[in-house]
Order: sequence, then C-alpha cells, then structure tokens
Amino acid sequence: MESEKARDFFTPDERDRISLAVMAAERTTSGEIATMVVDESDGYPEAATLGAILTAALVGCIVSILIQHVTIWSYVPLVCVLYFPARLLFTAFPGVKLSFAGRRRVEEAVRERAVRAFYEKGLYKTREETGILIFLSLLEHKVWILGDRGINEKIPAGSWQTLASELAAGIREGRACDALVDIIGRCGAVLSENFPIREDDKDELSNELLG
Repeated sequence: MESEKARDFFTPDERDRISLAVMAAERTTSGEIATMVVDESDGYPEAATLGAILTAALVGCIVSILIQHVTIWSYVPLVCVLYFPARLLFTAFPGVKLSFAGRRRVEEAVRERAVRAFYEKGLYKTREETGILIFLSLLEHKVWILGDRGINEKIPAGSWQTLASELAAGIREGRACDALVDIIGRCGAVLSENFPIREDDKDELSNELLG
C-alpha cells in the first residue's frame, strides 16, 4: 500500500502534470513509461539496531561520567534501558538510520525495490518488452530508472544513470515535479530514437503515478 508520505508528496495538480508528461513522451515512441514513488525502499532494521546501540552506549557513558559512577555493573544496565528510547528515536526519525546503513546498502536497497516494483506492477508485460520505470524513493532521495529486456537490448542500462542522478538532485532541491516532468520528456526522446511509434501502438501501461 502507498504510504501517506509518498501519497502526499505530489499535489493533485502535480500528479496531473506528471501524467500529461508521460502521455506526451509516449506520442512518438512505442516505449512505455511508468513512474512510481515510495516512502522508502527498505526498513533498514539492522541500521536502526546498530544506531540505537551506539546511541545508548554514548548517552550511557555521558550519564555515568556525570553521576561519577562508572562501573560495568551500572553502565551495562543503563545502556540496556537507554536502548529502547534510542530505538524509538530511529523510528520517529527514519532518515537518521541511513547514516548507519552505509551507502552501498542503501544503493542496493533502492535497486532491489525498483526491480521488485517493476514486476509487482506488471510493467514487464508490454508487447515488445519496452516498458521503463522511473522509480523515486523518498527516504533515500534516490532514483532508479529501470528498462525492460527490449529496452536494454538497444540502450545500455547505464545510460539512464545521468538522468536518474539529475532527478535525484531535483528532489533534494525541492523541485521534484519539475525535475520529474523534465526527465520523463528526456526519457521519451531517447526511446523515440530507438523505438519509434508503430501504427498499431497501444497505451499498455498506466500514465498515473504509481505507489
């Protein structure tokens, strides 16, 4: 189910702009463009646990020094008690745990979530395997552009990296809708060069923003 944050990230007017941009981009290509936004790509439970332990350990150390009672018998129980409020902190502010997840872990999580979404939403079912997914993950401020097999036979998967990076930058700068509309148009231009529209072309994927 689409999370509340993802659902409200774009206004209704912005969602209409995105849908119209997809329709416009597909007018000259047999390729099919889908867009999707999710709250986060992973819960990163191991990062939350590590962060809570380290936070509790640090706070416990400070408290022990302040009360001038630094012994293993007082410090360990104190850390155990502090772990639970520290864990709640990472639940309330999920962005904090990314610092403990590591860049590689985050990159892999977004990629895997995009691949899963591609199949969950049935984007692989286009007639010529020419579906493309522009995937936005809000917590990580990252974007993944994923093409189906027919796309990848003509356009190397790495070709989308620059566009994905530009869109991610647009999200961080607070101009997500404008950046997404621009990238949709540029993806459409690339697809038009390699997959010109056919006379019997049909709109096979939803133009609405998925979640």
